[in-house]
Amino acid sequence: MNIDLTDTTSSRINAELVKARRSLGSPAMGMVLTLVIVTDEGNHYDSLKAASGASKEHPSRILVVVRRPGRSPRDRAQHRLDAEVRVGSDVGEAGSGETVILRLHGELASHAHSVVLPLLLPDAPVVVWWPEDAPVNPSEDPLGKLAQRRITDASCTEDPVGALGLRASTYAPGDTDLAWTRVTPWRSMLAASLDQKHATVNSAVVEGEEYNPSSELLALWLAERLRVPVERRISEGPGITGVRLETADGQICLDRANGSLAELAVPGQPDRHVALQRRSTAELLAEELRRLDPDEAYAEAISFGMNRISGPDPAHPTPSAPAPAPGPAEAPGDASASGGAAGDQQPAPAEPTGDAAAEPSGESAAKPPAVKSRSRSKAASSKKAAK
Repeated sequence: MNIDLTDTTSSRINAELVKARRSLGSPAMGMVLTLVIVTDEGNHYDSLKAASGASKEHPSRILVVVRRPGRSPRDRAQHRLDAEVRVGSDVGEAGSGETVILRLHGELASHAHSVVLPLLLPDAPVVVWWPEDAPVNPSEDPLGKLAQRRITDASCTEDPVGALGLRASTYAPGDTDLAWTRVTPWRSMLAASLDQKHATVNSAVVEGEEYNPSSELLALWLAERLRVPVERRISEGPGITGVRLETADGQICLDRANGSLAELAVPGQPDRHVALQRRSTAELLAEELRRLDPDEAYAEAISFGMNRISGPDPAHPTPSAPAPAPGPAEAPGDASASGGAAGDQQPAPAEPTGDAAAEPSGESAAKPPAVKSRSRSKAASSKKAAK
């Protein structure tokens, strides 16, 4: 059943929802949560399609907030609420529940929370999802304050890695990001491989596309959990292409070159193929709706520090510059192993310690391309040797 309402109110929308349920012979509401999607006209179709797919696993009331403030001063001064009510799984992308598309015109676009609040299911959790253009601080947004969980997607921003830094600075319990959800199969497979092979991990490498936030989060998670140097290497993708864990017994390698089938190599065991398919947005959203408590693993990973994973490969450290003539006033430094912050450090002692490569710098720039920073560090070392 599809009902169009023009210049309406929240109370009338509620009345139409009750009437539609009764006409379909299901007066009771069998929904477990309210999912609020904040988007625009250009993206609301894809977002609603993904939410409807997730609602088949989590029956919910879906409220799609489409802001249309208007371009001219006259349009912005007016306010109007148009709604489209969809009830029943046989109408388009209605899914297993109720769907209400809210188009807020004019000044009303700035007060979406006042329209959404009367439409929330009573005594049911609320989840707010921003497919694109998430607020700077989701927990302080008027709609975000209504929710127990707030979902963003750093991969849909112009600067995905910078968006992760912003999420870390404004994190509040209940925040999560679909870039983190995408690494769940990788985390599960890596944890299982370490259960099979009990060995101490000395360093790790994460390979993925240059501006892929999921690669950054996976590297942060490994660095925070294992407390070892983790390097980000750039590959052609798609997404994350490989993870390598260096141990005393050999290398644990999880490699996915085609985006669907991966190969797991563990020392002392035969290589095997594992399914690591790139999942759709509906599957990612369904996973996030399975748990409504704060994601502590995400909080620890994103708060660990982006600057701790941008150093050179610990397994192949940058060679130090040759010693200058006798009686030097300054020894050849090994600061290039501290994550690309060689220009901000004091001269190193004559005997650089072996732990320098494992000491992450707190002043390195939060950029993923460690290979580039490594080449710059080599050039800096050569100039210093020349002097």
